[in-house]
Amino acid sequence: MAKPIMIQGTMSNVGKSVLAGALCRILKEDGYKTAPFKSQNMALNSYITKEGLEMGRAQVMQAEAAGIEPSADMNPILLKPTNDTGSQIIARGRPFGMMSASEYYKRKKEFIPSIMESYRKLDETYDVIVIEGAGSPAEINLKKDDIVNMGMAKLVDAPVLLVGDIDRGGVFAQLVGTIMLLEEEERRRVKGLVMNKFRGDKRILEPGIKQLYDICPIPVAGVIPYVKLDIDDEDSLASRIEPSVYNAHMSDEQ
Repeated sequence: MAKPIMIQGTMSNVGKSVLAGALCRILKEDGYKTAPFKSQNMALNSYITKEGLEMGRAQVMQAEAAGIEPSADMNPILLKPTNDTGSQIIARGRPFGMMSASEYYKRKKEFIPSIMESYRKLDETYDVIVIEGAGSPAEINLKKDDIVNMGMAKLVDAPVLLVGDIDRGGVFAQLVGTIMLLEEEERRRVKGLVMNKFRGDKRILEPGIKQLYDICPIPVAGVIPYVKLDIDDEDSLASRIEPSVYNAHMSDEQ
């Protein structure tokens, strides 16, 4: 049985995919058989596996980092936007149908058996599963039926690292605000905070990190430097993707 660890973010595009890939590589180099997993992803472009199945490209990058063959079980639900209000649903690599945002929101819990079937296949094979969330776990208008952030963490009893983007500014508010909007059971899952995309001298952060711990006693597990990477964007806020496709309520955040 694999041990899970989950990367969640304070918002979209904080670097969850890259950090999950980094963890996959680190764990591989430490001798662990490791696989990535994201229960629900949204992407305009998909990857086709050797079996002819579709999956999100971020999980392909993460599988490559882990030194394994990509599998559609690593991304059991893929949403491919077709317009401002709907997407094609890909379930375990195969087309399921078209749904509007409101229809998918009402029905998404129906996909939990498929999600867990995919997860169990990885669970039987690997030592560690690095799970990626989507958007933010603090979208309080959507979290009731969450299947990709804290909902997923609860299903597999995964500890969580919460990542904030310091490059955009306001990273302390991002992290504290997200923690404050979580339920007590969810807060207990968060074992560490990560500040991503930092530029400059880390010593400047030290007073803020101390105050952050005083406000919410969760340790800062890492401050990750800003690095430019040539990796395909999938995120709903990625600047290189046409924004109009993502302006609807259907997002990969929940």
